[in-house]
Amino acid sequence: MSTALERENEILSTVPTGLLINGEWRPAASGETFEVEDPASGKILLSIADAGVEDGAAALDAAAAAQESWAKVPPRERGEILRRAFELVTERAEDFALLMTLEMGKPLAEARGEVTYGAEFLRWFSEEAVRAFGRYSVSPDGKSRLLVTKKPVGPCLLITPWNFPLAMATRKIAPAVAAGCTMVLKPAKLTPLTSQLFAAVMQEAGLPPGVLNVIPSSSAGATTGPLIKDARLRKLSFTGSTEVGRRLLSDASETVLRTSMELGGNAPFVVFEDADVDAAVAGAMLAKLRNMG
Repeated sequence: MSTALERENEILSTVPTGLLINGEWRPAASGETFEVEDPASGKILLSIADAGVEDGAAALDAAAAAQESWAKVPPRERGEILRRAFELVTERAEDFALLMTLEMGKPLAEARGEVTYGAEFLRWFSEEAVRAFGRYSVSPDGKSRLLVTKKPVGPCLLITPWNFPLAMATRKIAPAVAAGCTMVLKPAKLTPLTSQLFAAVMQEAGLPPGVLNVIPSSSAGATTGPLIKDARLRKLSFTGSTEVGRRLLSDASETVLRTSMELGGNAPFVVFEDADVDAAVAGAMLAKLRNMG
């Protein structure tokens, strides 16, 4: 066995293969699993639990049950959890980079860059946790004072794409933790392993049970659809295609969910007649072929 293969197997052995629900890693209610492949070779990396409707409901149950107590945790404590998570991810930067390369296919150099990028969300929001400022002002008639305070919106459903397995998870999870919201994370079917490992790191950093629940699934719509219609869910964050985003927004309208959508594909690249062609080619290579295009 080569040293490189030994290293890959070592990293894969640290990745949880169950669903994270209420602080426990457990199999899917159906017992079903799905395989995660190395896109470079087609080799099966791991088989992980395949969440279904029952598992999604259990994840939201856990998030809803933990919301009240988690919202009462002082902002400084929530920030310290994120800071510890930042330090742990930074310490294991090579592990995360290799795992992303294995499951997503991006070059190792780009994966290392994503670790730096993704970890920075943890550090940034560890500092922002104590800055959820409200507002104090005089009423228009001058006879009273207006006081606006902010509070956690409540349980959130976070759906991440395949192409930035760590950064898209940290970009959604970190602000939710800072704000005092509980979460159900549904990672992309093609690249769930990085999210699994990151969730384990969040546990190690001290995140209480039920605050972050992770439900990888081969059938995203069937698993998350009922959650969007559940009145206990208060926020939906999705990064992905415009087509899917439209459907999610339509579903979210039924319960008037707050939503955050990052939609669309690759924007047009226009080269005019008077352009520096060499510079245009270099720009196109950087803008359109980076991160596997």
